[in-house]
Amino acid sequence: MSGRTTVVGIRQGNLRGVTDGGVKAYRGIPYAAPPVGRLRFRPPAEHPGWPGVRDATAPGPSVPQGPGRLAPVMGARTPDWDEDGCLNLNVWTPADAAEGQRPRPVLLWFHGGGFTSGSGGWDWYDGSRLAAAGDIVVVTANYRIGPLGHLHLPETGADNLGARDQAAALHWVRENAGAFGGDPARITVGGQSAGAYSALALALDPATGPLIHQLILQSGPWSLLPQAPEDAAHAANRYLGLLGIERDEHLAKSLRDVPAVDLLDAFARLAAELARPGDAAPPLYPVLGGAGYPRPWPDAVADGALAGKRVLIGRTEHEATAFLGPDAPADLVAAVTQAAFGAGVDTLAAACAAHGTPAHVYRFARASTAVPGLGAPHCADLPFAFDHLDAYATAPMLGPVDAGDRALARAFSGALAAFTATGDPGWPAHRPGGAPHVETFTRD
Repeated sequence: MSGRTTVVGIRQGNLRGVTDGGVKAYRGIPYAAPPVGRLRFRPPAEHPGWPGVRDATAPGPSVPQGPGRLAPVMGARTPDWDEDGCLNLNVWTPADAAEGQRPRPVLLWFHGGGFTSGSGGWDWYDGSRLAAAGDIVVVTANYRIGPLGHLHLPETGADNLGARDQAAALHWVRENAGAFGGDPARITVGGQSAGAYSALALALDPATGPLIHQLILQSGPWSLLPQAPEDAAHAANRYLGLLGIERDEHLAKSLRDVPAVDLLDAFARLAAELARPGDAAPPLYPVLGGAGYPRPWPDAVADGALAGKRVLIGRTEHEATAFLGPDAPADLVAAVTQAAFGAGVDTLAAACAAHGTPAHVYRFARASTAVPGLGAPHCADLPFAFDHLDAYATAPMLGPVDAGDRALARAFSGALAAFTATGDPGWPAHRPGGAPHVETFTRD
């Protein structure tokens, strides 16, 4: 990103960002101490701060991870991970936001990746156009994934660490939004896939729910309930066995001593060992009863835990082709899409309406122009959500784009931005006793 530099001060120190096109960007900001050494497999700790002015003109590293499962659909990424400094976030804010008297609404957005891959710093999730579209502050954040984020060893402090990171990022936004011209009382939390699942968990958890004003839930894997503790314990034991580590009084130190690349290699072997036909669940993911997940989401939502929080929720038309392949039978794609994604959308929208909470439902249906058999697969809405089509130039789920696609990107990102800003994306909310209005986004 080119442009003139700009400096902002927060409690931990000063940050140098860049202004470009009417938006200020501050990237790679640590929201917690590096989770290395004695802090590996421990809850996030407060960052001690820094002297002088910290450069925030480029993204920080991603969390250690292997290749993304959906690389054949989304396109491959060049590895950019580093465990030291991976707990970072990025802020885009209107250039005049911090200078005026009108604080802007804030969107804190979490990437997907099946709790095993992804980074909020990737150009896929550049928030500059989204911030400009709604005159809002946009924040994207990393969180620990794979074994570093979801290995279940409570005796070492490893208890839903990825969820704990997300809660720490939310608290950081609450504390620091004002420095960037944001309104800490109007925080929308959103995400896609595992990020949507995480956003809902934050809203339902009594410890973090009061900090959240609204939700944007894109293609959440709603059929996936939190992992049962006994299953998580079994997976943890299998993983330790692959590492050759005993579950004894030296466990924490033994895990700290393993190079990150070896942790990832053992995780890949664990995934292969635990894989079951037709089961898309990752080997390690949030555990029921652990930090951030006190109850299954259907129970909490049915009891009105989202009352008072507006919700924007939707899915793509052919989610399942990302997992089944472009040649899968249409009836199978429709059935798996509905079971894994669509049924949860229906349940959430109906529960919100029953408790007097507006829920706006959408369907994203723009089909791939590179691999027509993919239709509109899981993740197909992401280039349009951020109005950043060029970042997905090699993505089979996108393909060649034209002026109509760019207009669709402006419309879809504009709806997300408008919802963040006003609570109204531009179409009716679901009402009790009737089928929800579903706004479809596709090419004209």
